[in-house]
Amino acid sequence: MIIGIGGVSTAGKTTTANRIRKLFDGLRVSIICQDDFVKPVNEIPFIGERVDWEHPDSVDHSKLFNTILAEKQVNDIVIAEGLMIFYHKEIDELFDKKIFVTIDYETFKQRKANDNRWGHEPEWYINHIWDSYLKFGRLANAKNYLTLDGTLKVHDNELLSYLKR
Repeated sequence: MIIGIGGVSTAGKTTTANRIRKLFDGLRVSIICQDDFVKPVNEIPFIGERVDWEHPDSVDHSKLFNTILAEKQVNDIVIAEGLMIFYHKEIDELFDKKIFVTIDYETFKQRKANDNRWGHEPEWYINHIWDSYLKFGRLANAKNYLTLDGTLKVHDNELLSYLKR
């Protein structure tokens, strides 16, 4: 099974992926993070004077696609997660199951203000991340997907019920 998990930065995509891994203890589960497939900085567009990590052109979609396929050859379950995981049509079509983790704008801003993995982000760039999510990170005409509220505890039986359908 190949599972796609999308949502804005800090929504809970990685937490959801790790939870699924624990639910399927005993199976070979691989988690792939879209952030690991960014192109070299000189190939990424800029917004103002900053690298635009939030644009689809920042991701090497071909490499991500091939990695998902390669991981499927050696794992029972492959989970791919990222803000724009559903953006690229060929990657989107690989997913047997899709999970969309949502949070509201205020929760996003609060979490992002406390997220210093990449250093301090100015407020205008935090707003840009949200705008990019709205533009490139949403599910378009998707069927058979599970929406999770990233502010609430995920219940194992809810995840299992969806994934086993």
